[in-house]
Amino acid sequence: MKILLPVDGSRYTQLTLGYIAAHDELFGHAHEYTAFTAIAPVPAHAAQFLDRFTLDSYYTDEAEKVLELVRDFSEQHGWKLHTTHAAGHAAEAIAAFAEAEQPDLIVMGTHGNSPLLNVVLGSVASGVLARCKVPVLLIR
Repeated sequence: MKILLPVDGSRYTQLTLGYIAAHDELFGHAHEYTAFTAIAPVPAHAAQFLDRFTLDSYYTDEAEKVLELVRDFSEQHGWKLHTTHAAGHAAEAIAAFAEAEQPDLIVMGTHGNSPLLNVVLGSVASGVLARCKVPVLLIR
């Protein structure tokens, strides 16, 4: 099974990874994991002064801060893991990646905000649920 792990390096990423590791009977070594992180884009008015190499290097460096931790965790547990990143709003970038890669399942952490707070502030998890046709397992 192909499992997409949207990660942001937060405590909720750590909880998600811990959940997967603790439920080896559901997940385990037989699956293929892809850790994906979305990097907030540099505003267009600032990006116009940067060459493509500098901008891409910035996005890669920011992604590595998150993905390195996930890579280390997956190596400790013997998971088959690929890592990647994209610049963009998190929910939109995750949904676009899921549409392109067609994982069997998305497993991601959620802050567990109240429904009212999600309406006012929005939520990456809510945005992914609204945009994806793939089953999503939310870890809280």
